Amino acid sequence: MANAGLQLLGYILASLGLLGLIASTAMAEWKISSYAGDNIITAQAMYEGLWQSCVSQSTGQLQCKVYDSLLQIPGEVQGTRALMILATFLCGIALLIAAVGMKCTTCLSDNKEQKNKVALAGGVLFVIAGVCALIATSWYGENIRRKFFDPFTPTNARYEFGKALYVGWGASALTVIGGSMLCCNCPSKAAGKTFPPPTRAAARPGAERV
Repeated sequence: MANAGLQLLGYILASLGLLGLIASTAMAEWKISSYAGDNIITAQAMYEGLWQSCVSQSTGQLQCKVYDSLLQIPGEVQGTRALMILATFLCGIALLIAAVGMKCTTCLSDNKEQKNKVALAGGVLFVIAGVCALIATSWYGENIRRKFFDPFTPTNARYEFGKALYVGWGASALTVIGGSMLCCNCPSKAAGKTFPPPTRAAARPGAERV
């Protein structure tokens, strides 16, 4: 029951991570305009995401525009978009595979060893998906940090971390932790083997005679 509970906890965490990856990928607040330094214009705020850019007015009006051309998007945005889509896809596949291999399900219940391997495969896919998302969000955040401290970047063109980055970092952590629980829960082959108790060899006739 303890192993099944650990599997269930890891599966729930990884599922929450998948929801976070989807939300982070769809959000527009990957970076938000900064008001640090001499930039004191607060009449509007600019957001940029992986799919569109938005401008929020002080009156509460929000205007968004989808990126017109894929070739005009910066390289870090294209790479981040590809990694986030890959992470979401792998996490979705891992969700189905891990459900088959979990001990609380009836699939492959007649083959325990195969069931453990399926759960392990799902956990590995979760970890790979979390690492891909972590690379994507960290890469995007590093570009924001580098341009923010670049002295040649105009003050009104500097951006700070948006909400989507924090959601992506949290989702990556949940996915990696949940996948690790599924991987660590798989017992070794030696632990599942049972050996018959040793028996004494039949004594030969006359062996006890001196």
